Amino acid sequence: MTVASTCARATIVGAAVLPLAAHAAVLDGATLSAWWGLPFAGMLLSIALMPLAAPLFWHHHFGKVAAFWALATLVPMGIVHGLPTVGAGLAHTLLDEYIPFIVLLVALFTAAGGIYVRGNLRGSPGTNVAIMVVGALLASVMGTTGASMLMIRPLIRANDNRRHVAHVVIFFIFVVSNAAGSLTPLGDPPLFLGFLKGVEFFWTLRHLLPETAALVVVLLVIFYAIDSHQFRKEGVLARDPTPDTERIGLDGAVNFLPLAAVVALVLLSGTWKPGISFDVLGTEVELQQIVRDGLLVVVTFVSLAITPRGVRTRNQFTWAPMQEVAKLFIGIFVTMGPVLLMLRAGDAGPFGAVARAVTSADGQPLPWAYFWLSGALSSFLDNAPTYLVFFNLASGDATVLMTTLAPVLAAISAGSVFMGANSYIGNAPNFMVKAIAEERGIAMPSFFGYMAWAGVILVPLFVVLTFVFFR
Repeated sequence: MTVASTCARATIVGAAVLPLAAHAAVLDGATLSAWWGLPFAGMLLSIALMPLAAPLFWHHHFGKVAAFWALATLVPMGIVHGLPTVGAGLAHTLLDEYIPFIVLLVALFTAAGGIYVRGNLRGSPGTNVAIMVVGALLASVMGTTGASMLMIRPLIRANDNRRHVAHVVIFFIFVVSNAAGSLTPLGDPPLFLGFLKGVEFFWTLRHLLPETAALVVVLLVIFYAIDSHQFRKEGVLARDPTPDTERIGLDGAVNFLPLAAVVALVLLSGTWKPGISFDVLGTEVELQQIVRDGLLVVVTFVSLAITPRGVRTRNQFTWAPMQEVAKLFIGIFVTMGPVLLMLRAGDAGPFGAVARAVTSADGQPLPWAYFWLSGALSSFLDNAPTYLVFFNLASGDATVLMTTLAPVLAAISAGSVFMGANSYIGNAPNFMVKAIAEERGIAMPSFFGYMAWAGVILVPLFVVLTFVFFR
């Protein structure tokens, strides 16, 4: 099954009510009960716990679980508030949030999967740091998913003659799969959602570069110390089982052209404002969005067409990860709708206690509280909806957040991206990298074992970042 067919199936959930959307009333989040957040909580808890508690069931039926929670929102909402209201909300979710989000991920995933780094390097501490630096530089350009999929295989091959390699993969997840993706909307899904809400493309680069550079540099220094100790401890290494019979290079390097096209199209949609929009089922869709998403689909098919034969096979490229993302995120976006409305209502809404937790006694937002609360949810749930929750809690107005509340937006962005590294389920690339490593015979830590690494390495660094940047 292709990703396109998966996305098409996902949108069928509310197809019957979409034609009524143009005539819907707008719901006031202050009038909703907190019980409407239960499907959202159920969806996120399913993602967090079911892969651990019932892995076989989850592997075969995660799409059905996502559909169940989506329907648990749509059906009662339709009964209580009417089909037109549900149709309007669903149309907005699909056209303004879900489709642009998925189309971008598919384009990045496809182009990165068509580039194969051949050859083999000797996995010394210096070489491992160099590979991670390259991955970190690429993370905000092709996304943490793209950079992780491109660089994890050569990193594993470089270390395949070492006995203890799990720590190398753990730090790769810390740096490449998470922290380094915080500088552009291409880096991590939450930042792209912020871009869709009106945050300028280079805003995070200007406001999070010191925090990101500090975290990445310190993590690499710690890794170099640990890896050097382990490297010396192992002594004389056995003969490399995959010696350098090939010169280091790239196969499918032509796919850097589609990657460049993705960057250009995202930039275009953020800077080109023709002032033309269309009312589609009650949702205003701007011309630049249509052009961007349509051309991203074209870029995806171009990447598939121009990739040399055998490159994707050597990369072990499959559509399974994107199918999972497409199915799960339709459930997340649909169930998240009522929660966002309630949070947007602030103190007047049912989640007023949350608003007060991130606000001082004099009514001022607390950047450190936004950093830790957004990060805590991103550690175990999904950082994209977490970002949106706190984005809307702070004000939901991108112009205000980029100026008057810039420290708050920086804290939300950093918390959502950085702390996705705290667990395997905090960010999509984490589990993908773990799966690839285990497939290659690396004994990765358990779920709680990985969290122990994060607790010892990452949490103290986040405390320091709080005092330095988010007071």
